[in-house]
Amino acid sequence: MSMVRYSVVDVFTDRPFTGNPLAIVYDAETLAGEQMQAIAREFNLSETIFVLPPTSAEATYRVRIFTPSTELPFAGHPSVGCAVTLLRNGAIKGPEVVQECGAGLLPIHIDEVHGTATVTGGVPTVGPALDPLPLLESIGLTEADYVGPAPRLAGCGLEFVFLSVTDDAVGRVRLWRPVDNLSVFHWNAEQNLAHVRVLVPEVGVAEDPATGSAAMGLGVWLVSSGLLPGDGLSRYEIAQGLEMHRPSALHCTVTASGGKAVSASVGGHVVPIASGEMIVPPFVG
Repeated sequence: MSMVRYSVVDVFTDRPFTGNPLAIVYDAETLAGEQMQAIAREFNLSETIFVLPPTSAEATYRVRIFTPSTELPFAGHPSVGCAVTLLRNGAIKGPEVVQECGAGLLPIHIDEVHGTATVTGGVPTVGPALDPLPLLESIGLTEADYVGPAPRLAGCGLEFVFLSVTDDAVGRVRLWRPVDNLSVFHWNAEQNLAHVRVLVPEVGVAEDPATGSAAMGLGVWLVSSGLLPGDGLSRYEIAQGLEMHRPSALHCTVTASGGKAVSASVGGHVVPIASGEMIVPPFVG
């Protein structure tokens, strides 16, 4: 009977049983995509990450990332959690590593002493302004809850729609109509702090307790909306998962030039939770 080793960690938190849980499956080169998807369904976490040998000479390791229902090209909390865990296990050396994934080669800085990692996303993208009213209606909010500027698609390898509302409204979000990859947030300009909820039901996750890819996309949106400077590096913080009783803290930066974001990063702590072995599911080709 074939087995695979795994670990479970909590990401974007320094306390167990908070943040966003992640399953890491090691030595996954013999697994087919169908088997990886079955394992991700079994864990039933926001994401499960599979560690593979790199195909690029520039990469330290390669990964594939699955939600319970689909594969993603990139995700922030798996990238952070996997990097710290591989360093702790002696599988890689830091502090600078390169992760190969569906979004390309992404640099990650690991701080072994503090148990943190920071990943830099792919090329920033931002879309045109969207009508906020259908988005508000889909999550049980009204025009009175809307703050603006206009919602837009933005991201650094994985795009989300960003909808700015009052702080009270963030706590009242309810999914009434189909909507996906939606980040609903309140921006505190005095503290450079966002109170965030991220809804991703189409990938099998109704609400995510901490979303690194969306955290970087928020920085892109903030620059494009004029809420962060259009030149130089800006730091901002994200509080997420509060309504799910899994408080998470994401530490972010965005670098801009000429009014446009040119790069963004997200980092946080990683706490080990569990480890063990799992039966390899049968392959049905």
